[in-house]
Amino acid sequence: MRISRFEIENTLLAGLKVIQREPIEDARGFFCRFFCAEELEHAGFRKSIAQINHTRTHKIGAVRGLHFQYPPNSEMKIVSCLRGEVIDVAVDIRHGSPTFLQWHSQILSDKNFTSLLIPEGFAHGYQALSSDCELIYLHSEIYEPASVGALNVKDPKIGIFWPIEITDISERDINHPMIDDTYGGILL
Repeated sequence: MRISRFEIENTLLAGLKVIQREPIEDARGFFCRFFCAEELEHAGFRKSIAQINHTRTHKIGAVRGLHFQYPPNSEMKIVSCLRGEVIDVAVDIRHGSPTFLQWHSQILSDKNFTSLLIPEGFAHGYQALSSDCELIYLHSEIYEPASVGALNVKDPKIGIFWPIEITDISERDINHPMIDDTYGGILL
């Protein structure tokens, strides 16, 4: 008999899932399954992991994002927080989606064992809610500079609620364009 180490929850945005990892704890600490291709295939992650990225954000309030890749390099991601706490945000940018430009936020931390499975067709970003946050990303595609796209984290057409004042953002991220009335998202 195989035991699942994940609880998968749907969000209101089709394909976007919250993964709750189930740790086994004892006096020494814990053991926690981080990825299982067979189990997460049932949640929609049906591709191989092509790249794993690790990031650290020093300042509380710092924001990164909202990034994505255009087809044919669209990617799925599983995002987890290894240290600290962040609010992780995914925005539906799939052309024709009934939830187009809607967003979901999820608290990820080193204490809650929660990950976000982000399907193709979503922009992604986060805000650090503590100092020295570290995240790990599992990507289904490699980084392809010619395919990179982004939305502005302050775009009023998206209207993301960042829970604390934005204290730090890269020059690149703050200068991403705002969405205009012709923006139709990405075709998958």
